Order: sequence, then structure tokens, then C-alpha cells
Amino acid sequence: MGAGKTAVGTALARLLNVPFRDSDAAIEQAANMSIAEIFARDGEAFFRRKESQVIERLLSAPPGVLSTGGGAFLAADNRNMISERGVAVWLKADLDLLWTRVRHKQTRPLLQTRDPLGTLRRLLETRTPAYAEADLTVEAEHGLPVDDMAARVAEALATRPDVLEIS
Repeated sequence: MGAGKTAVGTALARLLNVPFRDSDAAIEQAANMSIAEIFARDGEAFFRRKESQVIERLLSAPPGVLSTGGGAFLAADNRNMISERGVAVWLKADLDLLWTRVRHKQTRPLLQTRDPLGTLRRLLETRTPAYAEADLTVEAEHGLPVDDMAARVAEALATRPDVLEIS
């Protein structure tokens, strides 16, 4: 949450000249509701089941860049599916950077708590072991332009000729 998955993914897709897909956007479109509304109405467990189904469908499409929600990679089935059909990239950002990016947003259902910074800290701590299982890790930095971050991701992907051919 706040690592730049959508922004960097969009820029990366443009750089690689492939389609960009966002699982959260696809879920919202299919449900005709926001993620926050789905969480409120149906709960997180329901959302996570639907999220896995959407990710599977999106990974079956022609090659492209897929951005998933921050919680999607926590499920081992999702991690395996993503790595089997592509490559998982962790945009690794520290707490200060994440907080800078999300603190004023009301669209983050998991941060609608009395202590959103503490919640974000706990989410980062509990999610880091799963994120560390990503195939590639690219460090995010304060002030790094989105296009430069996308270029860093492309460089990391170039180490995986099974996924990205550089001509």
C-alpha cells in the first residue's frame, strides 16, 4: 500500500509497450463498487477470494504488467500463480515513504483505524516475509520519479530472460 504499484506498473507497461492490468480496478469494475465498499459489505475474506479469481483471469491474458493489491501476495496460492506465470516484483519501500504516500488518503480500508500509522507499521512488519518471497526486489526511494522507478524495474526484469527479452 503506497509502494507505487499502479503508478510504476503503468509506466513500466508503457516502457515495455505491453498492456497494464490492475487487479483492484478489475475487481471494482466487476463488482461495480469500490474496494472499500466491498470490504464494508462483504468482508476481507470474501474480497480475498474474489481477488484470487481475478488475478488468475488476468494472468491468463496475453503478456503484460499486472499490479495487484498489497494483500494479494500474502496468499501462497497467489504467490505461486504469479511466479509460475510471470515474475513477482516487490517494490520495497520503507515505512516513512509509505506513510508519506498514504496518510491523507481515505480510500485505504485497512487504514481506517484509530492509529493508521501504527496499522501501516504492523501491516509492513507482517507482510514483509511474504513480500520477500517475490522473484525480484526493487528498492523505492523518496523523490525518485515514477519513470525512473519503472526503468529500475525494467533493469531488474532484464535479469530474467525467461520473462523479458531485451533486443
